[in-house]
Amino acid sequence: MQRTPSPVMRRRRLGLELRRLRIAAGLTGDQVVEQVGWAAKSKLSRLENGKSRPDLADILDLLDLYQVRGDSRDELVAIAREAGNTRWIRAYAVMTARQRGYAELEGGATQIREYAAATIPGLLQTPEYARIRIMSSRPLQTLPSQREDDERHDPQAEVEARMARQSILTREADPPAYEAVLDEAALAGRSAPLEVLSGQIHHLRAVASLPNVTLRVLPREAQVGDFFQPQHGFSIYTFADPGDLPTVAVEALASDLTLTDRTAASRYAKVYEWLRSAALDPEATVDWLSRHVNATR
Repeated sequence: MQRTPSPVMRRRRLGLELRRLRIAAGLTGDQVVEQVGWAAKSKLSRLENGKSRPDLADILDLLDLYQVRGDSRDELVAIAREAGNTRWIRAYAVMTARQRGYAELEGGATQIREYAAATIPGLLQTPEYARIRIMSSRPLQTLPSQREDDERHDPQAEVEARMARQSILTREADPPAYEAVLDEAALAGRSAPLEVLSGQIHHLRAVASLPNVTLRVLPREAQVGDFFQPQHGFSIYTFADPGDLPTVAVEALASDLTLTDRTAASRYAKVYEWLRSAALDPEATVDWLSRHVNATR
């Protein structure tokens, strides 16, 4: 599996460019919708906010209206094609919308940095641990859309989809550089039965041997910065194309927050460095995991 541009990042980049072109042309959203003959006024808003998969014909209509020519037009058409790539949709059809969002970010990233505050990240989970994580959160899905999304997906199929996501770490062509700081709380018995946790820690030791993977445990007694206390886990995704901004995904109970502005990404990168500096180095982490895998048996 070779790295290809992430459709979610292409949609966001395309949306930013379309908004910039509209403003430069001195047009309002209503004026654009009227001139291109779209029935739904929300269509342009969803495109500019990166919320919908673009239809190439629609993009060409907008580029004609904005009088975009030459290399700039060719570049935006290429981005639109990548943003509308349906191969990703087919590959992740068995995933819930939430898991699919993570998969699209992971698949196109050159670097992934994660802080695990309370649970093991999806890219590092065993099937047994993943199933517990999936099933434990289902009773909390209160919105009808969330319940319907869960009900459409068999738990075992979703576990298998999560395992398939992990193939990016071992793919032959351009696997991402993956780093994770694992809070000791994420490795505690509260996150899974001891027999499952033992298998999970054993798996972490194996994954840590991959050349593109670096794991660090943050001990309970470690001081982070000037007694900084992180409130939640997060992931930082970096992409090969400088036009695709670094993206931060923040864990939350009801839904996850995705941040793409440079200021937010810079702040989370700084916090990650504080956590990384306070954590054990990779070699000491493997020793820590070796001691604790025996303790959980």
